[in-house]
Amino acid sequence: MSATDPVGPLAVIELRQYTLRPGRRDELIELFDREFVETQEEAGMAVLGQFRDLDDPDRFVWLRGFPDMERRRRALAAFYGGPVWAEHGPQANATMADSDDVLLLRPLSEGSGFAVSPTGRPPVGAPAPERCVTATVWDFHPGRHDGAALIRDGLLPVLPRTGPGPLAALTTETARNTFPRLPVRTGVNVTAVFSSYPDEDAGREHLDAVRAHPSVRDGILPGIEREQAAAPRTLRLAPTGRSLVS
Repeated sequence: MSATDPVGPLAVIELRQYTLRPGRRDELIELFDREFVETQEEAGMAVLGQFRDLDDPDRFVWLRGFPDMERRRRALAAFYGGPVWAEHGPQANATMADSDDVLLLRPLSEGSGFAVSPTGRPPVGAPAPERCVTATVWDFHPGRHDGAALIRDGLLPVLPRTGPGPLAALTTETARNTFPRLPVRTGVNVTAVFSSYPDEDAGREHLDAVRAHPSVRDGILPGIEREQAAAPRTLRLAPTGRSLVS
């Protein structure tokens, strides 16, 4: 967010992945983009991105941010205890099979958060942009920080040399969940890098170029792999018409 936005810089970001009941994703997206964007922001949070998962027709992915954990608690209490959620929440919940896959994140380093402003948000009914956003999520062993450091100091500088620079780089926020009514994944240590491309082919071409870069191929990637607790997962995401991240 820009310095003039009411919410201010975002130190806490939620990456939320919802598994929906078959065939109901468009229903949720239409409801979300109409009823849950400005109303969440009025409660004190920032709705950053809403996406269709290109690899799962029944998965909805979205991002929202907060200035800090205490203001996250207050904003969520205001929204989920307010009239908009009381009126439209049951319809949203009816589309969902699972909504508990949530990562609580923070910027990996100073300046690595999302730089978007709600003043540029398209109106309700705007067509979806022809863009592909990727989110690559690495899992590391709890308490280990070498993998995140290799991404921060080694991998991220290579990205703009081989294609577009990252939209954001985030890592696990370890603070206690201040709004337990909404669960988040605990005991995890992840780093997530978000990028944007004109289409899926451009994303694949950039990934191939990064992997082929000598410093990545010969040192950075093997180092990251030694630190991994599990293989990384890349989400391929199509922004909705009102997504700020695109």
